[in-house]
Amino acid sequence: MSSSLAGLWSTKALQLLQNLMDQQGANISTAAQWCADSILNDGVVHLFGTGHSRIPVEEMFPRYGSYAGFNPMAELSMTFHTQVVGSNGQRQAMFIERVEGFADEILKNWQFHKNDILIIFSVGGKTAVPIEMAMGARKRGIKVIAVTSMASNKAGSANHSSGTTLSDNADLVIDLMVPLGDALVEIPGMQTPIGPGSTMTAIAIVNEIKVQVAEKLFASGYTPQVLTSSAVVGEVESKRLFDAAYAEHARRLSSRLTGSNAS
Repeated sequence: MSSSLAGLWSTKALQLLQNLMDQQGANISTAAQWCADSILNDGVVHLFGTGHSRIPVEEMFPRYGSYAGFNPMAELSMTFHTQVVGSNGQRQAMFIERVEGFADEILKNWQFHKNDILIIFSVGGKTAVPIEMAMGARKRGIKVIAVTSMASNKAGSANHSSGTTLSDNADLVIDLMVPLGDALVEIPGMQTPIGPGSTMTAIAIVNEIKVQVAEKLFASGYTPQVLTSSAVVGEVESKRLFDAAYAEHARRLSSRLTGSNAS
């Protein structure tokens, strides 16, 4: 039996992507310029997200078609919950991301430099850890870019003791453009909508930034060492590119983890 809703999510998703570029394209380009300036000045663009917002963090680097300059910050206590229940389950992860003060413990591991940037992904924008990651980063003097759903940020009251949401604590906000609750499709007679859209728009934002930054770096005389499949450049060149990208990533992160030579 064929489904009367076949193709509906994809149709809505494509429209969502178009809306994203029409309405958030300027902010995405601003983010790309900030990131390019950071990388060209020996900075690092850090990325953070809890729960499913880990997905765009890992999409930025390391992936085929990506390059050093971006640092994925994935805290397993809030992101490794594919077991759903039991040890490392979803309940624990959802509890931890709401604990005020935990973000500061994460930030103590890092010595940010003045040219660094932090991009934070959070669909809801109301849980404690993403909000306090933004607060802490700004206190440390670096710019914060929030990738979040403004429909969610504006709905109801704030959950954090400060009375603020993630968007209130960012220097630049990119709206994921998804409806309240994230899901895109309604089934007639069913109370709850189906099929979230935020991962798709978050991934689109990441790759738009990645491409635009690479263009700006190359135009400035800096050629990023892009992780590339051997099917495209051959085995020897692919290995060289991987080694070069990993070495550059390690070089940029070394002083940020140890705190040495921080500026």
